[in-house]
Formats: sequence, structure tokens, C-alpha cells
Amino acid sequence: MISSKTSFIALIGNPVSHSLSPIMQNAALQYLGLDLIYIAIPCKDKDLELVLNSLKKINCKGLNITIPYKEKVFNLCSEISPVASKLKAINTLKLNSEKEWSATNTDVEGFIYPLKTLKLIKKESIVLGSGGAARSVIQGLINLNFSTISVISRNKSSLDELIKNFGSQIEIQGLLNNDNRAQNLIEEADLIVNTTPVGMETTKNKENLLPFGENFWRSLNSKSIIYDLIYNPAPTSLLKFSAKKGCKTIDGLQMLVAQGLKSLSFWTDGLEVPFHIMNDALKNYLKNK
Repeated sequence: MISSKTSFIALIGNPVSHSLSPIMQNAALQYLGLDLIYIAIPCKDKDLELVLNSLKKINCKGLNITIPYKEKVFNLCSEISPVASKLKAINTLKLNSEKEWSATNTDVEGFIYPLKTLKLIKKESIVLGSGGAARSVIQGLINLNFSTISVISRNKSSLDELIKNFGSQIEIQGLLNNDNRAQNLIEEADLIVNTTPVGMETTKNKENLLPFGENFWRSLNSKSIIYDLIYNPAPTSLLKFSAKKGCKTIDGLQMLVAQGLKSLSFWTDGLEVPFHIMNDALKNYLKNK
């Protein structure tokens, strides 16, 4: 029951109307019995600083930050966690004792969540794409002790930048998507992660779209795990294609829930919610949509 004492947590981005975060976070807040609600606030670029400064002054307890502001909020925060600094991206804020924004990033923990039990130490991995999401994935793979990480992308400059950023932690091989060596890597990979937007529901001509085209996947075999960060539609064309080949598949819904759990814990100073509370809320929502 919302009352005059109810505080709120907000998602800030542009656009935010498609976000599933309010569904899962409000289910969690209700489960915990907290006098808190979670809302989505669309914000224009020119208003970002004004909005974040205004929210400090009212009963806002925390924020999620999404596209396109994960990098732009850095100069509006007084404390930034080591992981957020490393990834050059922030997705979670809360007010500290001085009423200033303290920032972190929960995407790495979210990404790792479905992989933790799969015994992937010293295995070979491929990351498709070299944008912001690839950073969280690479850091997650390093944390899980993969032996090799290969990044395949269309964009040479962002590929080179990624290799430079993470090269001190692990040897990363970068390839352009039309490089013939990619076929050998795909054949040998234990895990392939798609961080590109190809296959997302908003993509035009979305039927049967695979990252880098169908021919790119010709050497895929059944021993590979295919992890697509996209969760809408479920399953994506890539996961359908991979399942037919006999591969184990993981969609982005578990990552979405797990990073949301970590954000909630950050806002509430360590309170925990069972994974299934958020996961079931999302699944029920998507089923009835």
C-alpha cells in the first residue's frame, strides 16, 4: 500500500518504457515488506544532471542507470566502486551519509550468476561484440578463470580499446567478424556469449537473425554453451538455432534478475531476496503480456 511515507527507487534512462526492472523490483520490495516502490523515469540528455541532483533532495533511496547514461553519470557521483571504474560504466546508485551519490556496477555479478555452477575454469570462451556489455562479460569471464577469451566484432577501434583495457589481466584475442580464424575458434569454444543487439525484438526484419549471419555459425558444435544477453524475445533466433545443434543455451533473463538482486542488496545495505521471487514475477508478466 503506497502512503505519504512511501519512498522510491527509480530507473533513469532513455527510453525506459520497455524495461522489466519495475516488475521484478516491486515484487522483491513487496516480498521484503519495505515501504518502497520502484519506478521508471525517462530522462533527456540535457536534463540528466538536474534530475540526479533533484532526486537527492526528495525521498529517493537509490537509482538504476541504463542506456545511454551508464558512462555519463560518472561526474555526478562522489564515490565510485572499483568494478564500476574498471568497466567505465555505472548501473546502480544510492545516497551516502553526506547525501551524495555512491555508485557501483552489478552487471558482472549478474552475468556470472547462471555460469557459477558449470565448472568452466580453464575453458575457452568467445565474446561477440565490443560495446559496453562486452566489458562486463569479459570481466566476468576473467573472474571465472577462463583460460582464453576471444572477442569478435565488426568494430576495430572498440575491439582494440577492449584489448588494451583488459590485456593486463588476461590475454585477449581480437578478431573482426569476417576473419577466417573465427571458424576454428567457434568449433573449439566451450562458451560463446552474444553481447550484440542482433536478435532483439526491436530489430527490424527480426526473423531468423543471427549475429554476423548464419554462415558465421557453420562450425558450431553441440559441446558449446551459448549465452545470449538478449531476453526478449525468448528464445532468440540464436538460441533456437543453437538448441537444434544440441547446445546448452542461456538467455539474458537470469542476468537481468541477478544484477537486479545485487542492486537491491546495495540499496538496502545487504538485504537478500530469493532469486525465484524476481524471476517468477518476470516470467508471469512475460507469459501474460
